Formats: sequence, C-alpha cells, structure tokens
Amino acid sequence: MSPRQHIFSSVLTALWLGSLSAIGFMAVPMLFAHLPTPSMAGTMAARLFAAQGWVSIISVLLLVMLFRSRLRDFSDTRYEAGEQGVSLDTIQRPNMMYFGLLIAGLLLALLLQLVAAPRIEMRQNLALWHSVGTVFYVGQWLCALVCVVRLAQRKV
Repeated sequence: MSPRQHIFSSVLTALWLGSLSAIGFMAVPMLFAHLPTPSMAGTMAARLFAAQGWVSIISVLLLVMLFRSRLRDFSDTRYEAGEQGVSLDTIQRPNMMYFGLLIAGLLLALLLQLVAAPRIEMRQNLALWHSVGTVFYVGQWLCALVCVVRLAQRKV
C-alpha cells in the first residue's frame, strides 16, 4: 500500500467511525435532551441517521475500492514472482479480516438504512425495530473501530 493510499484509507475510516460516534453517541442524545417533545427529537434523529447512513455507505464503498486495488497490486506482485517461491512479507499481504469488516460494516449500514429505518419511522413495532436498529448501529460502529485500529497498526 502506497503512503497516499494509506493516508486516504485512514482518513476515510476515521470519517466513518467519527460520523457514527458523533451522531449516535452525541447528537441524537442531545436532541432528546433539548427538544420539547420526543416526537420532534425522533423525527430529527431519523434525518440525522439517514444522512449518516449514506456517509457510511459511501465511505465503505470507497474503502472497498481502495482495498480492491491493493489486492490487484498484490496479485500482480505474486504473478511477477512466478515459480521462484518468493514469499512476501505479511505487511505486504492484504488483510482479509479488514476486507471482511468492511463488507460487514457495509451490510449493516444497508440493513439499517433500508430495513430497520423505514419501520422505525413508520413506528411499526417500534420497540423491536429500534432494538434491531441499535444492534445494527453498534455492530457497524465496532466494525469501523476495528478497521481504524488495524489501519493504525499497519506500516506503510
């Protein structure tokens, strides 16, 4: 991974984690604390979560594209090495756990955006879908956190 790719990946991952943290753990609780009715706070929170959901989806898609280019570079290097049995350092190998976390985070964001959020907004079985949405959100936050930690540990 080139230094430029590493910086871009780090910034995107930090944006993903930061947006999840700022909206979910600071902005929305503040809405419920300061708006006059829970209904008003819920409506505004739904808008914030929708915007944050698209930030997550776009960030993760860009990270997957960066990972794909890195995977292609790795396979080109392996092909050039040919039959010589050259083994590459573990630092040069793409981390498939990182890729799995990106895909899991993307799926959780899509499920939250397209499955749970509409049902919460319609107040359809609100307690159930709010709990499901919370699990999706926290799962996505954990995926983003582990990705940030993995990128911080990675040497360029």
